[in-house]
Amino acid sequence: MMDVAIQEHTRTETGYRHITVAPLNPTIGAVVGGVDLTVPFGEDIAEELRNVLAEHMVIFFHDQPIDFDAHRRLAAVFGEAHVAPSTVPWQVPGYPEITKMHADATSTYVAGEDWHSDMSCDPAPPMGSILYLHTLPSLGGDTVFSSMYAAYDALSEGMKARIAGLRAIHDGMKAFGDIVPEGMALPRSSHPVVRTHPVTGRKALYVNRSYTTRIEGVSERESDALLAFLNEHIQNPMFQCRFTWAQHSIAIWDNRCGQHMAIWDYFPQVRSGYRIQIKGEVPV
Repeated sequence: MMDVAIQEHTRTETGYRHITVAPLNPTIGAVVGGVDLTVPFGEDIAEELRNVLAEHMVIFFHDQPIDFDAHRRLAAVFGEAHVAPSTVPWQVPGYPEITKMHADATSTYVAGEDWHSDMSCDPAPPMGSILYLHTLPSLGGDTVFSSMYAAYDALSEGMKARIAGLRAIHDGMKAFGDIVPEGMALPRSSHPVVRTHPVTGRKALYVNRSYTTRIEGVSERESDALLAFLNEHIQNPMFQCRFTWAQHSIAIWDNRCGQHMAIWDYFPQVRSGYRIQIKGEVPV
């Protein structure tokens, strides 16, 4: 399978036997080629996909017209599926772990149009997400990703000391209260402001605009000021990569060390596809 996107990059990483890896920038993101995700593949490839995700936080694939079964197989490479209560209205019949992600001229809301880590309101938020898009607008509809490793590392030692040990409330009502059926219960959880990645051992910021409502153990004014600073800080372009989708592209991202934002600049055109989330662990 020819991967045109790989040819657009000037540096391809070595050290992978079964896939090609072309970083998007020095901080976050890589385009992966040399693998056909539409058919079953072996553990040797699966292991390399897990390794490259751990290294780059978000990985992209082009020209991969997967069906629901292939989408499910790909998710199984990284773990069990995470099914959130708020996704029930958009689940694919027969595939409850797959959620339809669709926007068109009738849409009044687009999932993920502000910075967030998926379902951080859950007690054990999803470790990762896999989004496949089959229909794209003629222009626009990019997704921006930001490294929370880089965001944490760039803080002053004084700020790192200030937020060390703090916890914050993440509330599903903040993100979904206006769009889920009336009366639906949504999770509300407390997580550390700085979490440690269970695979890499690196520290990452873990607050976001979409779900985090307040920092515990401080006054409301101090909480508001800290969250305002941290939420603005993570938007630094030095921490980011931006992905321009093509038909049958796939993105896999690690929610434990990254945030993302879907850019809704294509209204009233159609952007459509499917997503699976993967079970994670309680943040520490």
